[in-house]
Amino acid sequence: MAEILRSTFIILALVACLSTCANSQTKKAKQTKPVNELARLHEEFIKATKDYKASLGKLLATYERDVTTAETQLTQTRALFEQGLIAKTQLTQSETALAAAKDKVAETTQLMTNADTQIAQTLVEARAEQQLARTRLARGGTIWTASYIRYAGGDGWALSEAWKVQRFFLDSFKKQLPIAVFGQGAIHDRWRLDHRNSMDISLHPDGPEGQALLSFLRSNGIPFLAFRAAIPGTATGPHIHIGRPSHRY
Repeated sequence: MAEILRSTFIILALVACLSTCANSQTKKAKQTKPVNELARLHEEFIKATKDYKASLGKLLATYERDVTTAETQLTQTRALFEQGLIAKTQLTQSETALAAAKDKVAETTQLMTNADTQIAQTLVEARAEQQLARTRLARGGTIWTASYIRYAGGDGWALSEAWKVQRFFLDSFKKQLPIAVFGQGAIHDRWRLDHRNSMDISLHPDGPEGQALLSFLRSNGIPFLAFRAAIPGTATGPHIHIGRPSHRY
């Protein structure tokens, strides 16, 4: 299992550095567009995930051989026990060894399935990110995808109007609006996103409080992005971004 842990650490480290590696690149006169840069980061993540899955495949082959060996050993041990040649504890040890070997196979198989799921999710998120970056919405327009909802809102929005949203939430739910980031945050600096006129709310858009908030924003023409899942380089997880999309700089 040490190889699994080492491979897991490598891919998690890559995920952690995806948001910062772009900052290490020196800007040139003909710089690659942000959308293409994000596509490259997605490709690197997918490649690392495939490498991780390949290493798991090698471990799986080893663990499957261990199961075969343990099954043979158990058959022999059971025969000896039935002949009264060995103690019950030895039979129990063989049974435990086989169960442990099968657990390793099941665990590794699940990790490989998770890797496939992560690759598929990353491809979906990459398409969503590209669509988000390229799409221009008319006033009051809405885009619905599996990963996010985008509402263009009315003519104007300023962060100074945040008190309206806070008052609505307090009146509706008798508690403060769960603001995660108000204006520019450290994560936005790392991702080179201009978030100065926006705020992020720690609510899942499909929850009752999230749905009520989205309804209020729409009825008041306030633009928002409601993320249902993480999008590398754009959203760390489910939340509601109030304001217009944060452009890259």
